[in-house]
Amino acid sequence: MKTLLLSTNDIGDGASRAAYRLHQGLQSINVDSQMLVQAKQSDDRRVIGLKTSSGIGRTVAGLRLTIDKLPLKFYPDYDRTTYSLQWLPDTISSKVAQLNPDVINLHWINLGYLQIETIAKLNKPIVWTLHDMWAFTGGCHYNQNCDRYTTACGACPQLHSSQHWDLSRWVWQRKSKAWKNLNLTIVALSEWLAKCANSSSLFKNLRVEIIPNSLDTQRYRPINRQIARELLNLPQDKQLILFGALEATSDKRKGFHLLQTALQDLSKSGWHERVEIVIFGASQPEKPAEFGFQTHYLGTLRDDTSLALVYSAADIFVLSSTQENLANTVMEALACGIPCVAFNIGGMPDMIEHQKNGYLAQPYQIQDLAQGIIWVLENEERYRKLSHRAREKTEQEFTLEIQARHYLSLFNEILLGYNRQMR
Repeated sequence: MKTLLLSTNDIGDGASRAAYRLHQGLQSINVDSQMLVQAKQSDDRRVIGLKTSSGIGRTVAGLRLTIDKLPLKFYPDYDRTTYSLQWLPDTISSKVAQLNPDVINLHWINLGYLQIETIAKLNKPIVWTLHDMWAFTGGCHYNQNCDRYTTACGACPQLHSSQHWDLSRWVWQRKSKAWKNLNLTIVALSEWLAKCANSSSLFKNLRVEIIPNSLDTQRYRPINRQIARELLNLPQDKQLILFGALEATSDKRKGFHLLQTALQDLSKSGWHERVEIVIFGASQPEKPAEFGFQTHYLGTLRDDTSLALVYSAADIFVLSSTQENLANTVMEALACGIPCVAFNIGGMPDMIEHQKNGYLAQPYQIQDLAQGIIWVLENEERYRKLSHRAREKTEQEFTLEIQARHYLSLFNEILLGYNRQMR
């Protein structure tokens, strides 16, 4: 079987890393896997970039994104959240035809990479792995409690639009028209996203499977904490609370503002001298946020080795997102034996077992988030059990091979049905 994964990048953002890990997992079980990406960043010969030069590729990708977003200028008050229109023509279908795969696996295809209408021209069985909600909305990637995707979008609150026939309705209509006869199977990374897809107007009649992301448990594994801290120049005599994400402090969905308040509460409850904060995914701003604790900013980290080192240096990882699918950072931290604290939302309960490998706080209850941090850190014997279960969870459910075999089984089943239909 020849599979082709389509993703905007290969090792750039979290969704791209997740797609690339599946690509690696499929190869590890001898599946002929290739990736077709907008801008190649790895040196993997099985990854094909639309431009051979990474510099040119990034420039072209940047231009496409800029042009793709131009219609948003008609909505000057829109929330500046990630919003993808995907209206630019592309050459993907001809490239896919040349590669002639048996099955196509779509991943995160935004930033102007793949036009909505192109998907219907691929002429192969398609499995679409959803890394967020974009595939079944009118352009947003997270709905922020809006339920218009269950009908036909329009009057989009993120656009601050009161018109039913607005940009979100236009995007939704294009999807509805282009995809109505597709041979399409949906893979959701979490139970939460599967429920959202099943309730959407675009995907409610499609097959939806749940297959979580994976990671290389040999790369992400516990590293001696003392050594990790020494290499990162972090204090040895403090308990370290780690927070991190792409655009960690600027993306409101990541809940940095909620974490800040929770930590300020924590600093007033006798923990000021015991704890320090570590943040990756952001550099120290000119006017750093006040947490009530000494804070270390590590900047943006992209390679697995650096990330595993940072997780291993911490005592606890906290992700205070208000909406989240299946956060790579939580999975990576667990693999390094680090208990995690998050709100009980999205895909968090798929990874964090409450009071077994971490703590799930009541959604947006800042005091409970602070209490969860205390609960994880305050008892050494309990902490060792949490840490052991964190690592065990990833070994049992989130390895590259487990994920790859689930996909292989799905691909085989879909291909068998497709070949029967073609006879």
